[in-house]
Amino acid sequence: MSANSPAAVLVLAAGEGTRMKSKALPKVLHEVCGRSLLGHVVAAAEELTPQQLVVVIGHLKELVAEHLKSAHPAARAVVQEQQNGTGHAARVAVEALAADGVTLDGTVIVVYGDTPLLTAATLRSLAEQHHAQGNGATVLTANVPDPTGYGRILRAAAGSADEGSVFGIVEHRDATAEQRAVTEINSGVYAFEGKLLIDALARIGTDNSQGEEYLTDAVEILREAGHRVGAVVAEDYRDILGINDRVQLAEARRLLNDRLLERAMRAGVTVVDPASTWIDVQVGYEPDAVLLPGTQLHGATHLGEASRVGPNSTLTDTVVGAGATVSNTTAERAEIGPGATVGPYAYLRGGVVLGAKGKVGTFVEIKKSTIGAGAKVPHLSYMGDATIGEGANIGAASVTCNWDGVNKYPTVIGKHARVGSDTMLVAPVTIGDGAYTAAGSVIDGDVPPGALGVSRAKQRNVEGWVARRRSGTASAEAAAAALGEAAGQPEA
Repeated sequence: MSANSPAAVLVLAAGEGTRMKSKALPKVLHEVCGRSLLGHVVAAAEELTPQQLVVVIGHLKELVAEHLKSAHPAARAVVQEQQNGTGHAARVAVEALAADGVTLDGTVIVVYGDTPLLTAATLRSLAEQHHAQGNGATVLTANVPDPTGYGRILRAAAGSADEGSVFGIVEHRDATAEQRAVTEINSGVYAFEGKLLIDALARIGTDNSQGEEYLTDAVEILREAGHRVGAVVAEDYRDILGINDRVQLAEARRLLNDRLLERAMRAGVTVVDPASTWIDVQVGYEPDAVLLPGTQLHGATHLGEASRVGPNSTLTDTVVGAGATVSNTTAERAEIGPGATVGPYAYLRGGVVLGAKGKVGTFVEIKKSTIGAGAKVPHLSYMGDATIGEGANIGAASVTCNWDGVNKYPTVIGKHARVGSDTMLVAPVTIGDGAYTAAGSVIDGDVPPGALGVSRAKQRNVEGWVARRRSGTASAEAAAAALGEAAGQPEA
């Protein structure tokens, strides 16, 4: 069997995570850069294409199982009803596989569900070196700046018969001063030979202060049985960092975001201020895209070539076309066409499609609408459930009145139509191709192509009203002065 295709990856994710201080959410479902902690681990495991991918769940198992079903349907959830230690969790997983006739003939990797920085490359290196060295078990280790609190890796001395192999893992509290000087620590991630792991798990006892089955005991059992235990050092020690509280959650988010931004910049994206720019793992981009400060890109957002986003823009599941500009904008599930401009201070709600070289301007909200190529909604307007034809122009302060309190209705505005400022479009209504509406109109009937729709009361001026009703005010004084000048009389 290829080392690149393990027999199984077992993800241990049953714990409560009490230090997260969360009543509603298990630790492994807290999010970092667009994925749950568990989701990052499972995604890395999936890149190894294991024959079996098992996630051991326990605390708030219904939530975790539903998350896996939605985000990672290929992963199998196995319940650890009582959280009796890491060794017990691994045993629950292999027993569930055995019940289905799976023999685990090959490499089995065991990881934890709270290590979002763990990469597929690190896991692949672990599997490959485990296979190449012929180990019974292989420990993923790391050299850390401060090993305090971690279990130290004790290796066979240089020149010995089994040089470099692991002959012990000693906990910090039990280590001698010499052992505490060791900076190589145990990550808790392992590769095992499947059949050896099954045998070792059956022999783990509970003779410890917690009365639990520890996976580290399986490593010791194999070593004492004469099987070689090796170690693979992670290239980046941060890969192995686990999350136990919200401070570490924030630290992991910062580290992962830095990795994602570096990847984007090396792919040709300009990030003006990485410290204030945040992107999710699913975000895509083309060369010469520019991200200005204060920008957040979430979900499956994709930036086209030479597009420009920011400052202070938040895009979720939004496609930005080549050469488009998006400034001070919030957009959700929107499609912004090539060369289009959005903002500043625009809001694109779900289902907006803005055509090539279209414009959505300042203080404009668009919801579930299609705006044709070159069409413009420049400022101070709301368009909902609308179809706006190419080249159309929507005057300032215009509104589609699309909801009657129960149902939503469509508005259709034709090609090269001109909607005058402060027009209320009472849906359902159609403005034909090339038609106009007069400013200040309430349009509740269709306007034929090429026609002018007018619906407003005739203006009436009440002469002398200010002098009679607002006597003594600054307005009355200004009016009197203006009337005196108009009549050719000197100002009093």
